[in-house]
Amino acid sequence: MKQAASTPLLQTLSRCVLKLLGWRVEANLPATPKYVIVGAFHTTNWDFIFALLITWAMGIHIHWVGKDSLFRGPMGWVMRRLGGIPVDRRSRHNYVQQMVDIFAARDELILTITPEGTRGKTPYWRTGFYYVALGAQVPIALGYVDYKHRIGGIGGSFMPSGDIHADMEIIRAFFADKTPKYPDKAGAIRLRPTPESPEKNQELGAA
Repeated sequence: MKQAASTPLLQTLSRCVLKLLGWRVEANLPATPKYVIVGAFHTTNWDFIFALLITWAMGIHIHWVGKDSLFRGPMGWVMRRLGGIPVDRRSRHNYVQQMVDIFAARDELILTITPEGTRGKTPYWRTGFYYVALGAQVPIALGYVDYKHRIGGIGGSFMPSGDIHADMEIIRAFFADKTPKYPDKAGAIRLRPTPESPEKNQELGAA
């Protein structure tokens, strides 16, 4: 199927830059024009730069979500060209439903979400990426930047089953050997504990 793509010139330039820096790209992409990339880990601003270079080198054009105020005025055009999608946080529809609706309205959409939500260490992952993919019925692609081995890209994908605990184990196993730039700032891959199942949630972050 057709994938939303970067331009041939941008793809070539990105590949050259990464090669000069000693990086390799893994492009195990889903066979569908719509999916959610869960991107980890996020410990430095360099992650965003490498993520752009890597996705351009793969020939895909990713999108990301920002609050609607960032898209006002002249900078709005720039934000959209860079793949930004505005979300109205004042809307009655929550973030997940807004993104599910956007997926339903488009023929192609590659949405990247960083579940840590910050460059600082977090005690658990946000699960919006999971419920967006589940609601939109699209695959979750495993996106990464591994500084130890100087390789990044997409290492596979799977359809969310609806059992978030089982699916998070798949994700945790994948990222187990991926090294962020600052390991001490990497967030634990686990769910927020709940009163119903605190032990099960905490196990997701076990060593």
